Amino acid sequence: VQLQASGGGSVQAGGSLRLSCTASGHTFSRSDMGWFRQTPGNDRQWVANFRRNNGRAYYADSVKGRFTISRDNAMNTVYLQMNNLKPEDTAVYSCAASGEGRQIILSAMTNPHAYDFWGQGTLVTVSS
Repeated sequence: VQLQASGGGSVQAGGSLRLSCTASGHTFSRSDMGWFRQTPGNDRQWVANFRRNNGRAYYADSVKGRFTISRDNAMNTVYLQMNNLKPEDTAVYSCAASGEGRQIILSAMTNPHAYDFWGQGTLVTVSS
């Protein structure tokens, strides 16, 4: 299984980026999907999650109303649309997936250890 994240870049505050995460050897429609971010010296921080059983999206308070997670099953791709970006959003963003058919319990979806597969990360830099 390989997850490939892309779409990072440098933008000014208030700008937008759309991250993509594409899988090979894995079917996203049968997995819970998450996006995390990490800055140097810090642990991975949960950003958003898309649950396969109910099709609902969940967001960290820091990004709620600005970020949107979505999934294109035909393309086997998960997206993270990021609008109104702030300098504090600067981080390496990574996508993560549960094993096919495995549900991550709601209380664990913010825990990076609950996910089975990870992409390599894409850097987002937001300047003020």
